Amino acid sequence: MRVADTIQHEATELWGDGKGPLLASIAGGWGVLLGTRMIYPVLLPYLRSSFDLSLTVGGLLVTVLWLGVSLGQLPGGILADRYSERGVMVAGALVVACALVLVVTAPTPLVLFAATGLVGLGQSLYPIARITILSKIYPDRIGSALGVTMATGDLGQTVLPPIGGAIAAAAAWQFGLGFVVPLLLVVAGVLWTVLPARPSTASPVDSLSAESASSVVGKLRRANLGFVAFILFLYILIWQSFTGLYPTYLVERKGLSSSIAGLLFSVFFAFGVLVKPLAGAAYDRIGLRRALVIVLVGPVAGLAILPFVERLWLLVVVTALVSTMLGSGAITQSYLSDAIPEEVRGTGLGVVRTTSATLGALGPVLFGALADRGYFDEGYLLLAGVLVVVIFLTLRLPERSGG
Repeated sequence: MRVADTIQHEATELWGDGKGPLLASIAGGWGVLLGTRMIYPVLLPYLRSSFDLSLTVGGLLVTVLWLGVSLGQLPGGILADRYSERGVMVAGALVVACALVLVVTAPTPLVLFAATGLVGLGQSLYPIARITILSKIYPDRIGSALGVTMATGDLGQTVLPPIGGAIAAAAAWQFGLGFVVPLLLVVAGVLWTVLPARPSTASPVDSLSAESASSVVGKLRRANLGFVAFILFLYILIWQSFTGLYPTYLVERKGLSSSIAGLLFSVFFAFGVLVKPLAGAAYDRIGLRRALVIVLVGPVAGLAILPFVERLWLLVVVTALVSTMLGSGAITQSYLSDAIPEEVRGTGLGVVRTTSATLGALGPVLFGALADRGYFDEGYLLLAGVLVVVIFLTLRLPERSGG
């Protein structure tokens, strides 16, 4: 009964005082954007066939997508500090919609890669603005608010990829990706209507000078974020390597059909819908270190036994085990939001996330190169080993941010 009362209290706090529609619109937009991004791995077998791509080049395509998402987060953070978050997030949704039109009409691999990079850049405008506006709406419940938002992202990743895969199987891959364009236009309209506009303000990085950059770096150094950023990099490397080629692995090594692989891939994110709100609330209650270790133990076991599992029901169990690592995002991003001073929060988050995610984006292409050389199974064992390192590093972290 106590758990039920706690959940009801958290829900009341998140929805009350007119905050509910704001949270719903932000979370809904995040769900559509993340769902769009995760259609790529499901459609990768079709893209490889249509454009004659090897596993390495297919992994590179996913890496290009993630590089776009990563590289744009620093300018996205600067824009979030300087301008209205509403305008930044609306612009992101519109850029992704336009870029997808270019992807589905791409006549050559070069155009496909360029348009995919633009999809990533459009998506990069949303994440930092989402965190900064939520930190203002929920100054005392950022973990819970981010957990709900990220869970909605996983709901989008659960629903949209199998729909895209089914449409691709029934018609063509272009329709399996293009159907989200109208959804993105709706997202842009809802965000513009529901979210409050904020006038442009002065920012510590209004001018891209060495002095302003030094000021931001100094504030981040005082917040002692380098260690957390390194852990975040390792986690992103693991997560992007796993998600980027998991449906392809299920098709090529486990013998599943593309549609079943897409459904199993959605199961991974379906569990995240449950895990992320719990992980965010756990951060608010027990701190970074213990919450992070709890969500990372299961994935070590799951990744280690994945190469030795063949039956479908066992693959479902393994996928569920690995999925608990999705909770780490709600924990680490809440910690970063608390630790970074408010006046440079958007820019600081952009620096940390861009650095970590850019390096982590190399994961899919490196993983694809291993797979091309006959080490697909061994790649998952390597990921399990890296995750063990992440857990040991996590044990050295303080329970709370110093900010």
